[in-house]
Amino acid sequence: MTKPLRSRDALALVLMIGICGHAFAPGAAAADDDDAPKSKPALPTTYLDLQTSYTTLPAGVLALGFGTPGQLATLPTFGLPASRSLGVNAPLTIDLDDRVSIYGGIHASTVQVGSLDWTAFAIDSWNIGTQIDVYKQNGGLFPTVTVQETVSRATSTAPSATTSFTTIVEFDEALNKDATRGLLAGMQAVNVLVDSPLGKVNPYLIGYAGAYYEWDNDWKITGRAGVQSFGGAQLLGLSLAQPFTQPLVRFDLDLLDDNDNRLFGVWAQVAWTPKPSYLLTLRTPLYAVRNK
Repeated sequence: MTKPLRSRDALALVLMIGICGHAFAPGAAAADDDDAPKSKPALPTTYLDLQTSYTTLPAGVLALGFGTPGQLATLPTFGLPASRSLGVNAPLTIDLDDRVSIYGGIHASTVQVGSLDWTAFAIDSWNIGTQIDVYKQNGGLFPTVTVQETVSRATSTAPSATTSFTTIVEFDEALNKDATRGLLAGMQAVNVLVDSPLGKVNPYLIGYAGAYYEWDNDWKITGRAGVQSFGGAQLLGLSLAQPFTQPLVRFDLDLLDDNDNRLFGVWAQVAWTPKPSYLLTLRTPLYAVRNK
């Protein structure tokens, strides 16, 4: 059986992906040749990308959907009744430049299953990752291509603990010079490894398209709609969650500064599984360094 990555190995993998992707990005070296020289900031933009989420799940499904590290940390040892959870994802994020960001942090949550009481609020996983603009449109014909890689690992020592690998590839076609409106298309792939050979979570994929619009006051709205395909999950030879292929939608509302740093954000998701599951997330970044 494949062993879960240790934190040191996972960090090395993610950083290697980030460095290689940035080094070989088309036009990375020549993108600003025609611009006047700019002084580099003394320190990169650094912030705690605090994300507070409320999730509801119908019976018989796992917490799936657009990038939600930490929500699938440990497989339950019994059936899956309806549940709801309150979680906080807190990755420390460093924007190395306008193309590459790296991040790492923890996810903590409290869960209410069926008619039981809420569990104690506790750390359930950690995550590390990188986001890279491997190609920048910069007014050209071809869209910006962004690749995001995240490794999430449960803190539990239970045999049903998991390690998740999430890859998101997104294409952003700006429709004007200021990139205040545009079209999106992308995919997300998630692979989950269970520590015990008695448990298995099959891969799930999301394909989506969307659009965005930013007003003059720096508020930006983004919408995505797509299809999610999940292969199901098993534990001790019994089915925990059935396979399905269903639609999902997500809407983001963000307040940005003049350099596109997020000041505040909220996003809502509805995923049919086949019954609807709801997710609402508030993003309140706390900046240690914010370059202007």
